[in-house]
Amino acid sequence: MSRNTRTFVVMAIAIALAAAASYGVYRAIKQIPVREVAVSHYSAVVASRDLPLGTLVTTEDVKLVPWPSSDPLTGGFDAVDKVVNRGVVAPVMKNEPLAEGKLAPIEAGAGLPPTIPAGMRAISVKVNEVIGVAGFTVPGTRVDVLAMVRDNNNAMSRIVVTNVLVLTAGTKYDQDESRKDGKPIRTTVVTLSVTPTDAERIALAATEGQIVLALRNPLDLESAHTSGVRMAELMGGAPAPAPKIVAVAGVRKAILAVPLPVVETAPMIYRVEAIRASKRSQETVQ
Repeated sequence: MSRNTRTFVVMAIAIALAAAASYGVYRAIKQIPVREVAVSHYSAVVASRDLPLGTLVTTEDVKLVPWPSSDPLTGGFDAVDKVVNRGVVAPVMKNEPLAEGKLAPIEAGAGLPPTIPAGMRAISVKVNEVIGVAGFTVPGTRVDVLAMVRDNNNAMSRIVVTNVLVLTAGTKYDQDESRKDGKPIRTTVVTLSVTPTDAERIALAATEGQIVLALRNPLDLESAHTSGVRMAELMGGAPAPAPKIVAVAGVRKAILAVPLPVVETAPMIYRVEAIRASKRSQETVQ
């Protein structure tokens, strides 16, 4: 028997033994009975489809799924009747558990009103691609509201309301058409959540001038307080003096303080007689 033949025989025997051993291990593992460990769970209510903001929940919108008892849902529900006929105040994705914080109170209804926090008001402003920050003003973002008003041929721009929450973007018709066709929302109207006082300021600014929205970083919570800018100051001139508010006969009036012109007076000249030893002279001093 040649050397090559002996090598081939040894390799064939080794492969056959390895295959037999592998098959034996496979048969032994397969005969081991499967141990099923029971996991304690309870039923949780999840969304069976995407639920947009303002949706009134029905039985077709939700379903029950098993949820591990070792990791319970905070504020979750275990029965469908606890979420039916309640409005959605925050968008819910498909198969996402429903929580108390995403549903309006019982009998509060659906739509936009339940999403307005207590003590706040919802006000809508008309926007375009420029005012609406090129379509980036979407629900959940925060903006500053700037007003541009003309005051006696002197335009002025100033932040009138700061750190405002955007509730909705676009009309309900635009949102429904966007979900139907899969197109971006045509933002023509933006609804803001403001205090009653801020609602008055925005309404006056939108009526007497033009408003612009400035998008904010959601982590930036500091209010922006500015004195505004006028056209004369923008073009490099001296800043215009701020008007002074005075009460005349019980009526508040704004008086613009105008600085008086500075009048330069001629210096006083004096003539004195100087005596040095036996010499006298006339000298002029100021």
